[in-house]
Amino acid sequence: MKLALAGYGKMGRMLEQLAPEYGFDVALILDVHNNAGGEGIHKANFQGIDAAIEFSTPEAAVANATRLAAIQVPVVIGTTGWLQHLDAVRIAVESNDSAAVWSPNYSVGVNVFSRLLREAARLLANQPEYGAWAWEIHHDTKKDAPSGTMLKLVEDMKHAGYSRTIDISSNRAGRVPGTHEVGFDSAADTITLRHTARSREGFARGALQAARWIAGKKGFYEFSETLFQ
Repeated sequence: MKLALAGYGKMGRMLEQLAPEYGFDVALILDVHNNAGGEGIHKANFQGIDAAIEFSTPEAAVANATRLAAIQVPVVIGTTGWLQHLDAVRIAVESNDSAAVWSPNYSVGVNVFSRLLREAARLLANQPEYGAWAWEIHHDTKKDAPSGTMLKLVEDMKHAGYSRTIDISSNRAGRVPGTHEVGFDSAADTITLRHTARSREGFARGALQAARWIAGKKGFYEFSETLFQ
């Protein structure tokens, strides 16, 4: 299968390196030099492309995803910090009968972690003695704080029925790939759940898995829908 990459930073280079393991040949790379303002996303460039992975910047992600939807190229949107525009991208994908996968985090481990967290929140929802906190740390170049992953984890807890206050904190320092911790504390005991990423490789592998899954499909999906069916 032929893959396009929109964005060619550290993640883009890792995606290119790992793509053959997932049956992909990287046939097109778009970056600031050939896709300023989205001008590289047109039918002629994407002839024969089975899927695209978008890892650029929050400012470019929405325009890239919308243009890919217009030419009906299935896309995995890996960029974070754009989720306030989620509904607009969904409309673009569905109105063009295209396909997309989105997620604040493409780590398979984080998505399993989220499942475990939702179950803990559900079980403790009616135990008022347990207060909750959510903490994360990422490298000092990460632009959004709290991260999209942290916001999604807290949202998942609320949807699971935990309606009490959840204290959220974020740190940005060094080169930490990403650690997320959620805890429930009472006078009697503490429950702590933590996910620690060792490198960007987990995010790249999840995005490639999603790209392989979305190729040939239609619709708008969250990454966890491709994992737990």
